Amino acid sequence: MRTNDRIIDETDFQILGILQGAARTSNAEIARQVGMAPSAVLERIRKLEESGIIRGYETRVDPVALGLRLLAFVFVRTNDSVHSRRTEEVLAAIPEVQEVHHIAGEDCFLVKVRTSTPQALGRLLREKIGALESVIATRTTIVLETQKESGQLPLNIPVVEEANA
Repeated sequence: MRTNDRIIDETDFQILGILQGAARTSNAEIARQVGMAPSAVLERIRKLEESGIIRGYETRVDPVALGLRLLAFVFVRTNDSVHSRRTEEVLAAIPEVQEVHHIAGEDCFLVKVRTSTPQALGRLLREKIGALESVIATRTTIVLETQKESGQLPLNIPVVEEANA
């Protein structure tokens, strides 16, 4: 498969799967699992990073352990022009915001936020999100319980190549 002007083969998919499961896996252990030399694995990972396929590494912290017990999704409607990026940049800069998605439909953005309490969520909505000049309205859905939350991508699903690729 060709991605970002780089062909990804089965070994790359194996490496990506290992790293998605545990990003701290050593090159030696990855090499053992895929049957390659550690130096070859290191070179493949470096190329995956340089091409932007691997975007970075992060530590997943339990939000409840930090007192961030409330998860909510906020639909944000704005009066921005179609080409304006200002509102999404400001939303993305808010510390409580974990994700900002530009969406199709009645609303403009879907924003994932975490706060400590319903009161903190109310302040966030009033003082940070709702206070933006471009924001016309918000609708908020509070999560009661999470069954699955993951940043891992499915690597075993066949991708259909575009005709012009």
